[in-house]
Amino acid sequence: QGWRGESRGSPQQLAERYADLAASHSEALRQREEREWHNARLRQENARLRLENRRLRRENRCLFRQALLGPGPDKPPADPGEEAEALRAQLGRLQEKHRRALRHLRRCRAAGGPEASGAEDGDLDELLLEEEEQP
Repeated sequence: QGWRGESRGSPQQLAERYADLAASHSEALRQREEREWHNARLRQENARLRLENRRLRRENRCLFRQALLGPGPDKPPADPGEEAEALRAQLGRLQEKHRRALRHLRRCRAAGGPEASGAEDGDLDELLLEEEEQP
């Protein structure tokens, strides 16, 4: 006599078992929806950060080009000390932005679990290692 035979329990016990199964199923569905929502949010944030990264790279290239080319013909040459100080300040700001972006990526990776890994994991791992090795 297997489970298809006699009911092996009172109707009340069977109803309680069914209610427990239904509650467990509902909770599993809720958790799945929550994970899917969270993953979608992380994907959006990742896309936003990629765009910001591209923008910062373009800005960096432009500023580097300007620094290499020097002032234009209509601008007087800048004082080398002032220019060096301005570049140091800019470098400090960019390094701080870089540190914040890496911290954010670490949090996203920790929150997202295996779904957070992507095609650029090698680049991210390399950046995170470089950040840890710096004093």
